[in-house]
Order: sequence, then structure tokens, then C-alpha cells
Amino acid sequence: MSAELGVGRATKRRPGAAVGGLPVADSRPVLDDGTVLGVRCTACRYPVAQVGVPWCPVCYGSVELARFATSGDVWSSTVVEIPVGDRRPPFGLAYVNLDDGPRVLVHLDEPAVLPLGARLRITGTDAGDLTAARIDGGSSR
Repeated sequence: MSAELGVGRATKRRPGAAVGGLPVADSRPVLDDGTVLGVRCTACRYPVAQVGVPWCPVCYGSVELARFATSGDVWSSTVVEIPVGDRRPPFGLAYVNLDDGPRVLVHLDEPAVLPLGARLRITGTDAGDLTAARIDGGSSR
């Protein structure tokens, strides 16, 4: 018995709404009124920078809406040297551990590899992605 790919189960090959398929959830964090929106588990307090999560991904407890700070420490960063979607190289990316919440991916205001622990502040969004700038005064390279 052969089954058609994606029928009855989730698959990465299923087309999105733009080409007539099912809508795909946008998992990018949302910046609202100077804070990052998300949820926090009411049981274990695990933070998630995504709205609409039905339960905690760690303990499966219930979650409540939360707002997180826009500043944090660099966990990792890189400079991308190839085109990705509408973005043209070079551009910088960093994972930031927010001061009171989760780790989020941000686009840097300048392409640079930042040292671990460098301080960043989320400054806005660009095409739905969070953007950030360095706030500790160090050089970017």
C-alpha cells in the first residue's frame, strides 16, 4: 500500500499557503511596545519567545503570556557570506540570551562576529526578523 507524501501527517515538503497549501506558522519572535512577546510556563517557569504555544515544551505544563526584555548577552554569532532569501551578504546573525527570558535569533545592524557575552539590545524588526545593535561599546571585530 503506497501513501502519498504528506497526506495525513506533517511534512516539510508540504507547500505553504502562498502556493495553495496549508498555512505555515511563523515561529519568529514578535517585538511589541518595546518588549519581546512570548509565553512562560506556569509550572517550571521555562520561557519561550513565541506566542501561541499551547503548552510548555519542557514539562507540558500550562503557559501564560509574558513580555521579555530587549537586552541580553551574545551566546553565539556569525557572518553569513551567501544570499539567503531576500538578504544579500554579508550580514550578521547572533543568538542572544535575553536578560529575563529565552534565547532569540537576531540580525545584527552590521556584519560582525561578536565575542561571547557581548551586550546587545533589540532595536526593531526587518522583514519580520528581530534586529539588534551592540550596547557595551566594544568594537565589532
